[in-house]
Amino acid sequence: MKITVVGAGAVGATTADNIIRRELAEEVVLLDIKEGVSEGKSLDMYQTAALLGFNTKPVGSTNDYEKTKGSDVVVITSGLPRKPGMTREELIGINAGIVKGVTENILKYSPDAIIIVVSNPMDTMTYLALKESGIAKEKLIGMGGALDSARFKTYLALAMNASPLDIHGMVIGGHGDTTMIPLTRLATYNGLPVSNFLSTDELEKVAADTMVGGATLTKLIGTSAWYAPGAATLLLVESIVRDQKRIVPCSVYLEGEYGQNDICMGVPVVLGRKGWEKIIKLELTDSEKAAFEKSAEAVRSMNGALNL
Repeated sequence: MKITVVGAGAVGATTADNIIRRELAEEVVLLDIKEGVSEGKSLDMYQTAALLGFNTKPVGSTNDYEKTKGSDVVVITSGLPRKPGMTREELIGINAGIVKGVTENILKYSPDAIIIVVSNPMDTMTYLALKESGIAKEKLIGMGGALDSARFKTYLALAMNASPLDIHGMVIGGHGDTTMIPLTRLATYNGLPVSNFLSTDELEKVAADTMVGGATLTKLIGTSAWYAPGAATLLLVESIVRDQKRIVPCSVYLEGEYGQNDICMGVPVVLGRKGWEKIIKLELTDSEKAAFEKSAEAVRSMNGALNL
């Protein structure tokens, strides 16, 4: 098994480190355009092997895609991160060119790879990668829903003074501050509806905090977060590599599901060795359907800027 992470910034390096510690592959390639950065971070990670007890070999590469040859899974984190006050949508112009070039280079050496897109705006970059590459839709996955759902569960746990391990919930829709849809109605606390423990006002606050979860961290840190995004990406990679059949909200290409066509948006899917294997249909309320439609309109508007 071979896994490549493109982009050795905070998110990419954290993702690679997580994958290495879990020993999900014999080799993990970390690639970046900045001279020496991926090599240095890979060597730093490898020096923890004797301390942490793993056998996966990290390999750094400065823009040499030949080193990625034969990768089974590729994670794309390339592109500019957000700065305080910046929306994910504002990154389209710059990151589209980067993601397009990365996708082309990856498939040149690993035509059968499953690709996970982390770069923002994530739904639009996932759509771009799929349209430009022409690969099977099941092999192209956007990560955002897994991250948004983790933040949702965190805010629920904080509001209830409960363990995040006992909280189950998901976020669907676009991966944006105004487009994501935290499904408070379906969230549970060890099998019990969270509405048994939180008031309507409290649940609305949890949803609102979830939607600006990334922006909150960007304002505090001064750039995009990396620990939770790296862990969310690990969840996808591990489910694929180990064929775990986990149900995870991911941005995938819709062809009639949830009333949408020719768009990549966050919906629950089963993840396994072949990529995303099945879209799970949720019975949404009228208000949730309306929110999903509104989210789709916003994502389509961003996709229009690609001029495909």
